[in-house]
Amino acid sequence: MDREGPHREFKTFFEDERERLGRALYLVTGDIGEADDLAQDAFVRVFEGWDRIGTMDSPTGYLYRTALNLHRSRRRKRTSSARHESVPIDRDELAVVEDRETIVRSLAQLTPNQREALVLTEWLGLDSEQAADVMRINASTVRVHLSRARAILRGARVIIDE
Repeated sequence: MDREGPHREFKTFFEDERERLGRALYLVTGDIGEADDLAQDAFVRVFEGWDRIGTMDSPTGYLYRTALNLHRSRRRKRTSSARHESVPIDRDELAVVEDRETIVRSLAQLTPNQREALVLTEWLGLDSEQAADVMRINASTVRVHLSRARAILRGARVIIDE
């Protein structure tokens, strides 16, 4: 392989996964800035080991595991609550914002493991076995987290197809 081959492959991988990872991390964190930072850090780590990671069965799974591990590490180190900036809202956007706020509040009621399981399965389309590999837990535990998360979201009237 030529010298630029692995870099070209990583560039394609990055372009394919960047938006999806960012959205998934936003659902996990509830903070777009934190999600962007986590995605960037995860991609840097994957790039640094791309010669090895690019040949794995699931470089995407490794990327998500890396991002979630970074999130867990930051959450453990965090001693103060996240700052939220208020943004002026146009009246036309009010309905969209209210729906978004309902979803964000509902997701905030979930434990971090419930959110991760929900995002990995519902948003990213992984099955419970794949999500378990990413989360480094048993598939049955993923299903328990999903069941509890769905119950909480149903109670908050946030629809999740099962």
